[in-house]
Amino acid sequence: MDLLDGYRSSSSEGGNGDDDVDVTGAHAQQSAETVPAHVAAAGGSGRPTIGRPMMLNAAPVPTIPAAMRAKARRMGTADTGPPVPSNALTLHTGGSKSSGGGIGSSNGMMLMNNPLKSVLHAPVQGPMATDPDSGAKPQSRGDVGTAVHNDAFDEATFEEERKRFQRTGRAMAPTATGEVVERGTWGHSRKRYAAEEKAGGAGGGAGSTSQGPQQHQQQQHGQVYDQDQPPKRKRERKSKSSQDAKLSGLVEGSDDEATYGIWGPPSKEERDMAESQITDLARGVDLTDEQLAERAHIAERNRRKGKTDEEDGGDDAQKFDRLVERKMSHLLPPRLEGEEPKAIEPSTIFHGADELDYRGRSWTTPPAGTDSADPYDVDDHSCYVPKKCTGRLTGHNKGVQRVRFFPRTGHLLLSAGLEGKCKVWSIPERKVMRTYIGHSAAVRDVQFSDDGSTFLSASFDRFVRLWNTETGEVLGTYTNRRVPYVVKFYPHDNNTFVVGCSDNKIVAYDSKSGEITQEYNHHLAPVNTITFVEDHGTKMVTSSDDKKVLVWEWDIGVPVKYISDPTMHSIPVITLHPTQQYWAGQSLDNQIVVYQARDRFALQRKKKFSGHTVAGYACDIAFSPDGRFLVSGDGDGKIYFWDWRRGKLLQKYRAHDNGPAIACAWHPVNPTMVVSAGWDGIIKIWE
Repeated sequence: MDLLDGYRSSSSEGGNGDDDVDVTGAHAQQSAETVPAHVAAAGGSGRPTIGRPMMLNAAPVPTIPAAMRAKARRMGTADTGPPVPSNALTLHTGGSKSSGGGIGSSNGMMLMNNPLKSVLHAPVQGPMATDPDSGAKPQSRGDVGTAVHNDAFDEATFEEERKRFQRTGRAMAPTATGEVVERGTWGHSRKRYAAEEKAGGAGGGAGSTSQGPQQHQQQQHGQVYDQDQPPKRKRERKSKSSQDAKLSGLVEGSDDEATYGIWGPPSKEERDMAESQITDLARGVDLTDEQLAERAHIAERNRRKGKTDEEDGGDDAQKFDRLVERKMSHLLPPRLEGEEPKAIEPSTIFHGADELDYRGRSWTTPPAGTDSADPYDVDDHSCYVPKKCTGRLTGHNKGVQRVRFFPRTGHLLLSAGLEGKCKVWSIPERKVMRTYIGHSAAVRDVQFSDDGSTFLSASFDRFVRLWNTETGEVLGTYTNRRVPYVVKFYPHDNNTFVVGCSDNKIVAYDSKSGEITQEYNHHLAPVNTITFVEDHGTKMVTSSDDKKVLVWEWDIGVPVKYISDPTMHSIPVITLHPTQQYWAGQSLDNQIVVYQARDRFALQRKKKFSGHTVAGYACDIAFSPDGRFLVSGDGDGKIYFWDWRRGKLLQKYRAHDNGPAIACAWHPVNPTMVVSAGWDGIIKIWE
């Protein structure tokens, strides 16, 4: 119907608009149907009706000159013109209905170009647009929707120059005046440009023109290009030998590798820079009065702030200490000075009447009739929860950090004070027997040996000392320049002990030689606790501020088990159950967690002890010798007792003021005696 509309519009231009239209040709038949009456009554403006649908190959809309020539041919007034093709299409038009014209009248038009269907459906040949979206696009400003054609540079030449630019780095580009110039890049093409210049091909290719001294500049995207001046040549690489350098014409510098090689002496520039860094004071130049006054002011300011001059002092060891502790130095005591630091001179004070009794026995000997018990014998005797405080031990000037009973008998009590002193107390007499003075800072941890003849003390002055319990003599002083947080004797050899340090390491010492025999370095934060498990010490459990618990084989520096979970908190205290099947840890989320002490070291989720507040404090925990009860200190100064099997809170007491109940211990023989200590400096005995 669209094709017939085109025919109708062509006929209406050349004749009466009321005429009917008929189509004849080599591939169509005439139709004898006329226009309906209601269409003619409307003035001929309606759409004509074709009596029978007709099949046409294809034809474009006829043009007005073709229609005029066809009408002139019918009237006999046209010239012969070109020969008519055999497939031409003739359109006949009849006269008006009032004059009796019909379809068979002599009036008609001839369509000269009537291509076949096979020609119309043939593939398109010739150039095609590679990018359909490369046409004109709307612009934000300027000539919106218009594209300006550059007559000086056609599309084919642009494509050729683009490929040349990708291949060689140089290409032709149009200018504002329509001329063609050469432009290069500042990258790898400079080397190729130099090679082309040597080969005589600097002109590029056809179409290049030689510009005069006058320079044409074009500003594109805010940059001005100099079109006449060729790009600078890239400096050639320096030769490896001086002979090649001379032949190439290069100017050698003071640090030229062609002369000295890569291991040559410092260049003149480097020597000048090093000389400029030397101060006038180091050169021996007399300082002015203003400089001397400024130095005196800075020295006085540093003295008031407690700072030391790091330029004059400070050896390599101190620098390394500063590097290791750079993130937590504000939390640690002052660093040691010198390559071989020395602790304070030790001393001891005996507070008893005589160190030997009338029979020649030492004061550390258990009294007659004192029982002894194996620390891991749960069937030796039954224990019970104490009911009241029966004694107070005072003598520390500051708080008490740890308390330890004498092994097996418990007739002596060792305490570590925050004033830097250690004391040994007699439980039957309820008084202090000997004071050990050997640290300049607070004592963090103490530990008896297996027989109680010696003990270790670890202090914040970065020293660990081995003491003789009876005489108070210092048997050894050890340090690795780090703060020791926990010390433990190796159960199978009292000549070896391990220390958990602030540099995230666990260090094993030989007490006789003082040398480090092994380091365990897998924690990411300071180590808080060390516990020996499985067959009295074949494995070692350690915890740290990194919220991890690691299990180690003795004398092997790689952990065999990682215990880490996103829900875990730091565990600063771990205590082994008397059955050696479990260990309990003081978690900083205000609860005590329990793990297996062998095999898989799995968490016992059903065994949790809560009700106390310990967040922020390393409150000690202890088991009764029979393993039935668990006691723990509290951040508010209270002590709590739980039933081990049921996890039920049995009793709590208000024990200490002005701080937490940081330490506690259960007597190894007395079934109801518990000792607690706090930062108020008081040690209490509960029975």
